[in-house]
Amino acid sequence: MARAACSGAAMMLLSFAGKMHAQNLLNNPGFETGNLTNWTTYQANNYIQAGSPVRSGTFSYKVYGQFNASYNYTGIYQDNPSAPGASYSADGWVCTIGSDAVHGQDQVWIEVSFRDASSNALALYRSPVVTGANIAGFGGTNVWFDLPVTNQCSFTNAPALMLLPATVIGTVTGPVAPPGTAWVRYQLVFAQGSDNANGSMYFDDLTLNQTGGGVTSPWQWNIVWSDEFNGSSIDTTKWTFENGNNYGWGNNELEYYTSSPQNAYVSNGLLHIAALQQSIGGYSFTSARMKTQGLYNTPTYGRIQWRAAMPAGVGMWPALWMMGSDYPSVPWPACGEIDVLENNGAQPFWVQGSLHSGPSKTNVISFWKVYDYPVGDPYGMSTTNFHTYELDWSPASISWLVDGAVYEMQSSVAPFNQPFFLIMNLAVGGDYVGNPSVGTIAASNTFPQEMLVDYVRVYEQTSPLQISVFQTNGNIILIQPTNIVCHLQTQTNSLASGNWNDLGNTTNPLVVAPTQSTVFYRLESP
Repeated sequence: MARAACSGAAMMLLSFAGKMHAQNLLNNPGFETGNLTNWTTYQANNYIQAGSPVRSGTFSYKVYGQFNASYNYTGIYQDNPSAPGASYSADGWVCTIGSDAVHGQDQVWIEVSFRDASSNALALYRSPVVTGANIAGFGGTNVWFDLPVTNQCSFTNAPALMLLPATVIGTVTGPVAPPGTAWVRYQLVFAQGSDNANGSMYFDDLTLNQTGGGVTSPWQWNIVWSDEFNGSSIDTTKWTFENGNNYGWGNNELEYYTSSPQNAYVSNGLLHIAALQQSIGGYSFTSARMKTQGLYNTPTYGRIQWRAAMPAGVGMWPALWMMGSDYPSVPWPACGEIDVLENNGAQPFWVQGSLHSGPSKTNVISFWKVYDYPVGDPYGMSTTNFHTYELDWSPASISWLVDGAVYEMQSSVAPFNQPFFLIMNLAVGGDYVGNPSVGTIAASNTFPQEMLVDYVRVYEQTSPLQISVFQTNGNIILIQPTNIVCHLQTQTNSLASGNWNDLGNTTNPLVVAPTQSTVFYRLESP
């Protein structure tokens, strides 16, 4: 959890806002977390290498192409806020091993691009391009060598993730942000040609240092909306209910949705959405479908995350999903639908992510991808265990993750460039689960069947989570961010004790009268 702390004694209060940042703006630049935390991937075949080859530490990043018989790009990138006139130095260390060396049409490089607030590119800088034909000039295989980003390049297709072509138009000491800059993107690229040449490249010890220009506060992923389900009832300022069967919701579903506390309730820090064998309105099952429509829409782009456990059983169809905020004025599927998770309860060893759009119900454009739980999954290789289901959504791409592992990426095109509202439901029967009969479902399950949700969180990249501190009229004024889900905690012991207590419902700003005792404050999110 992100935290900020400030401490006060007598008439003075000192503010500490998170950890100090080193000169390198990149987070996880040497991959020593053992994963791709803080990096966004595009396309598959992005891996963390444990052990040789590494330049320093324990891990490096390994990448190779898609083998799809056409020119393709794979890699990772990281964005940081920037501003016009900011100057940088950027480089990274690379290595290819003799038994799996780049060759054929393979090309590898590091690039830095500057983007405006809509993520359109304004300028592009690249390192030398490494190929099988010129690698000997860098020292050959099984050798780590540095690639500095010193070539200014032309480009086309400014809104795209990959900026092409890239003709060198000048050599510079380092990238400089042009007018209109809001972001600087550091990107690693493995380009594979139509010859499907195999070969891998390893990266380690990457740097992006700001060398001049104004200071830009590093942005961080922070929670801007959440429901932790820690109360005693469902928060009706966040959630509303669908009711009825609505002609099977277009899927031949067999349940009747209600807002009854038998079908949806909060207990012990979990939301329970329960399917019951219960007759109502001519249907044999009841369940719940909750949504934020009319109460909350996500930002356009961000990170949406659920931690949840699913039921297993014939006919069980749990779903965590999103619908375009312009629905129903723009009908489905034109409004857009994003399924972060859905599952056939009779097969509890996989989940599916999907996109649906299109001009009409008779002309639906759909994509879906299945994630199979790996054997030996430390979280438990079944949907019945708690897992984190996440959607990473940017102007360039939409990625689906399970427990932090990316299993699919798609382009973020219209209508997936607008706010969405959130939906959680547990359907019974229907097309998706093979249309089992009422009798088959009743005989195959012990009711109630429940989907359990630990939390729902929406993240955006914002300024750091920190307390602002002022002194006026002999009092200390503490101001906490209003755009981040957070709350104040306090303790009167040393910072090392860890005995923090929630302040509960406090005003913002909070006026603190100085005392002779020492009091520590910090923010906790969520």
